[in-house]
Amino acid sequence: MRHRVPRPSPALALAAIALFATLGGSVYAAAKINGKTIRVKSLPGNRIKPGSLPANRLRPGALAAAPVGPVTGAEVDERSLGQVPSADYADSAGVALTAVDAETALNAVNAIDAETVNGHGAGCRPGTQPFAGACWQSSDSEAAATAPVAAAACASQGGALPEALELAAFSQQPGVALGGELWSGDITNVSGLDVYGVVTVSPTGAVNFGISTAPKKYRCVIPLVV
Repeated sequence: MRHRVPRPSPALALAAIALFATLGGSVYAAAKINGKTIRVKSLPGNRIKPGSLPANRLRPGALAAAPVGPVTGAEVDERSLGQVPSADYADSAGVALTAVDAETALNAVNAIDAETVNGHGAGCRPGTQPFAGACWQSSDSEAAATAPVAAAACASQGGALPEALELAAFSQQPGVALGGELWSGDITNVSGLDVYGVVTVSPTGAVNFGISTAPKKYRCVIPLVV
């Protein structure tokens, strides 16, 4: 009597196919994959891991040069720059707030010779003349006064009594003639309440001193008018 081999069920057939596929995939995965196994131009660029290709594996000219645009100040490291040649005088122009002020500072050897202050025209009032960066009264005061009264009179005009050595230098300028011994702003000594010696300057430029209660004439020094 003949025995018939039972036909496999559909479920068994699917299970067998899945088993063979699994085994076949494992064997393929176990094989080593290298550049020779990959067909040329079969991988797009977005499937390559960044940094996985050395530079010597790239064809010359394969990468396009990045476009070069204008360089902005934010992209420049100031520490890599030397001093600008045209800014040689900038280090000494610390008080110049604008280019106009800096140009004025370059042209003036010092404040005495400057005709401008911070870029603005400067001059002296009528009845005064420039000397040592300020305006000095061209003539002695009309009336004599004590040293405190003389100092107050100069302050009311926005000025002050000059220092003794400055007054002595002013007395030697061409066209300057002191009418007598004048008060300065310097005090030599104090001997009591409201009694003190104030330095005076004679018409010849000699420096002396007088008691503050003795009336003398004076000349005020007033700042330049801008």
